[in-house]
Amino acid sequence: MEQFTEDETGSFYSYLSEGCRLCQEGAKMVLFVTGLCPRSCFYCPLSDERQGKDLVFANERPINSDEDLLREAELMNALGTGITGGEPLLKLERVLHYVRMLKASFGIEHHIHLYTSLAPGRQILEKLADAGLDEIRFHPPQECWENLKNSQYVGVLQNAKELGIKAGIEIPSLEGAEKVAAFAKEMGVFLNLNELEFSDNNSEALLKNGFCLESDTSSAAAGSCKFAKIAFAKCKKTHFCSSIYKDAVQLRKRFQRIAKNTAREFDEITDDGTLVYGVIEGGDQELAEKTLQNMEIPSELYEIKDGKIEIAWWVLEELKEDIKEELEPSGSRLIIIERYPFEDGMLVELIPL
Repeated sequence: MEQFTEDETGSFYSYLSEGCRLCQEGAKMVLFVTGLCPRSCFYCPLSDERQGKDLVFANERPINSDEDLLREAELMNALGTGITGGEPLLKLERVLHYVRMLKASFGIEHHIHLYTSLAPGRQILEKLADAGLDEIRFHPPQECWENLKNSQYVGVLQNAKELGIKAGIEIPSLEGAEKVAAFAKEMGVFLNLNELEFSDNNSEALLKNGFCLESDTSSAAAGSCKFAKIAFAKCKKTHFCSSIYKDAVQLRKRFQRIAKNTAREFDEITDDGTLVYGVIEGGDQELAEKTLQNMEIPSELYEIKDGKIEIAWWVLEELKEDIKEELEPSGSRLIIIERYPFEDGMLVELIPL
């Protein structure tokens, strides 16, 4: 067996592609180009918001223009982009446009990988290579894992390699993964295995297929890791990405990058990359502004917005009694919030004062 690295989250690898390395650093923007897909994989985790809908997201931001996409990449100082879906190649011209635009905006060193369940012909791969795609990961459907040697994926992997696109296979860690691993080794490509996860949309299908949760505190499917360990012995270039790793490492580091670039002087950045600050909302906002000025609170420690004032949480906590005495009669509320570090980011916690 190859030498491998294992971490506390249960992930292990003998090889990391450049796309995975950047993802590990939290430096990869996730570009979801469409929710449309010709497959109906029982384990698909896509939400109702995205599944079957022709929408574009960069990380958690809905994309309505090129400027939206570039702004998101700048906010996290992205060193690369992973293109996913749905099935991205159903919107080939859109993919080509985004690859060219990202390369033109951030330089050829901005690494771009694409994930597809199709086996595109050479002409499509040539277009992707010409646009600047660096890496491609194929997802053969589970029903053809037994006979990959006689499938379209032989030719498509060879073509990608000949065109200078780093090629690999990426599948969920399921029974039969060792056959895919042997095929990957024979083709000289890398293999990524993702721990099978329960989501709101796939839980019923996973249960019907005999899977159950690993524990009450994990979304991982019990036994998925076992199939990865069997497969690992068959391929020299393998990476198993655990459910915990995606949340505890990848997502957290991406949040930290975004927070570092977007935090105001008075925002506190947590270890998880979320932002904590205070809010004075409702009531007489003009009175609230005057109260802060009378208390000689430095202007850099708060920001006036429509209907509320966002302020350093420690200032609000320290002066809450005085501020409440002045503002509560007019209906103002004082709260401390923690949220994800992007515009309209999801609220993690709200503490009334």
